[in-house]
Formats: sequence, C-alpha cells, structure tokens
Amino acid sequence: MSISPTLEGFRAAFRQPSLTLGEIVWRWTAGATATTIFLFGLFEYLGTLPVTSGELLFLRTRHPYLVAQAIAHILRGSLSRAVMAGLLAVLMLGLLWIVAASLGRIATVGSLLDYFRKRLAGEGSPSAVDVAGNISENVNSFSVLTRLSFLRAVVALAAILGFAGAAILAGFVSPSTDPQPGVAFLLFLPLAGLIWLAWWALNWLLSLAGVFAVRDGEDVMGAISAAVGFCRERTRAVLAVSVWTGLAHITAFVGATTMVSMPLGFAGVLPWRLVVLGVMFVTVAYFAVADWLYMVRLAGYVCIAETPEALLKGAPLEPIAPTGGLQATPSPPIQTTIDRDEPILSDVPNFPVER
Repeated sequence: MSISPTLEGFRAAFRQPSLTLGEIVWRWTAGATATTIFLFGLFEYLGTLPVTSGELLFLRTRHPYLVAQAIAHILRGSLSRAVMAGLLAVLMLGLLWIVAASLGRIATVGSLLDYFRKRLAGEGSPSAVDVAGNISENVNSFSVLTRLSFLRAVVALAAILGFAGAAILAGFVSPSTDPQPGVAFLLFLPLAGLIWLAWWALNWLLSLAGVFAVRDGEDVMGAISAAVGFCRERTRAVLAVSVWTGLAHITAFVGATTMVSMPLGFAGVLPWRLVVLGVMFVTVAYFAVADWLYMVRLAGYVCIAETPEALLKGAPLEPIAPTGGLQATPSPPIQTTIDRDEPILSDVPNFPVER
C-alpha cells in the first residue's frame, strides 16, 4: 500500500508537538522583538515631537485638511531621523531573523529526519559517534542556511522595491492634470500580482532548499539544485502536500476572521479593553495554528524525501490466499487457441438438412 505524505505530515505534527513549539519559539521571538522595537520607537519618537499651541488648535478642530496640515508641520524636520532609525532597526531585525531561522531549521529538519528514518527503518537511538557527526554537519549546515536566509531577505526586499516601482509606474497613467485613479489601480493590480507570485515562488524554493542543506550537507547552489530536482521528480507528492496544507491554512484564516468579527460586532456594547483582548487572543491562536500547519507541510516534504518513490506511487497488491470461510473458485482460463476436435472443423460430411 502507498504512503500518504500529507497524512504522515499531520501524524508527525501530532506526535511531535515539540517541533511545533520550537518553530513557534524562534518565529515568535523575532516577531515579538520587532513589535516591541516598533512600539518603543514610535512612542519615543512621538514624545520628542514639539507641538505648538497653533498646531494643537488645528488638531482640535478635527477638520481633515487642518489636521493634515498640523501633522505635516509637526513631522517637518524630524522625519528623516525616524527613517534612519527605522532602517537601522530593520537591518538588526533582519540579522536576528537570519540567525534564528537558521538555528530553528536545523533543529526542526534534523528532528523530522530522525523521526521518519526511525519510522521507515525501525532503527534505535543514534550512537555517540552519530551524534558527534551530526554536530559537525550542523555547523556546516548553519553557514549554508544563513546564506539561504539572507537570499530570502534579499528577495523580500526586492519584492518591496518592486511594489514601489509598480506604484510609480501606475502613477504615470494618472497625472495631476488628468487624474485617473481607476486606470492606475487596474495597472497596478496585475503588476503587484506578478511581483507577489515571483516572491512567493522564490521564497518557497529557498525555504525548501534548507531541507537539503540539512539532510545532504549541500552548499547553497547544491541545495537549490536539489530542491529543483526534488520538485521535478516528485511533482505529484509535493503538489498534494502543498495543496492540502494550503487549503487547511485558508480554512484557518477564514475561521479566524469570522471569530475576530464577533468581538468587533460588540464594540459598542463591551468595554474596548475586552474587545482588544478578544481580538489579540484570536490573532495569537491563528498564528499558532498557521505555524503548526507549516510544520505539517515541512514534515510532508521530509517524508517525500525519505520515502522511496515506489512507496509513494503504490506497488501493485499481490492476491491474498483465502484462509477460511467461503473458498474462492478459480475461474477457468480463457482459451486463446483453436480446438482441433471441434466437429465443425472435421472433414466428415454432415447429414443433409431437410427442407
């Protein structure tokens, strides 16, 4: 019987909850650090802005034009410092993400490889020599994974610049003398879709290459080449795992948005602190489910890589001999030759048929 990588991925995620916990730890560490730095920097920046009495008067009018003029006057001269501080913070956060992603991928992929190898081969625990070899391989894999993570960060930066370029290009068809925002939006939408699709494909491929950097000890180009060959040789299995986990992720997203709308619907009745707490709880739960589904997909890919292709396609089943009960009567063999004893083929004349 064939092995389903999707079911094996769900089974591995259920049986190995520590893998999901490790994935959540490194992802949420980077996310919590970024959120904390952003909020701290925002409040510190707003605390350093001077506000005159005239600007405060414009803000209290609540007129859109006057409020916009007051905000522009307040931010004048100090926005460049905020941009420089933001760029430095993004650079440091990117470095933190590269290191955390590399260490987390070594831990999760290594654990999944041990799980599926023991499951398929029934081996025991690794020896001390194997552990020492794994440590040396992890050191080499870390340098490769840092380069792959750096390439993923570069691809994300290129996508952001591509979105900005698409917005500028779409703005050319809507000049200030003849504004046409609808045409500009119709031009920006397909460009943004192509940019997003290219970013998603490259980011997915580089993420998959990290599996082969840990599994086979490949370098950067070797890991990327192995990922491409893996997708070409196991296209059906990879597509099945990606589609089923993607559908599960979409279902989780739809359910989370539906649950978020419930406390927002009671915003006028419940205290705002309770509404914010409910929204934050649903958001955190959705992120946890999304990380768990990502681990399911990663486990499915590792299962495909470790399972022989014959088991993935399914070998033909051999006939099972009956052991009891009703005995199966074998059907007579189909005759494919001419029977020479058939009377119609003999030379003896038959009796004439009376009319």
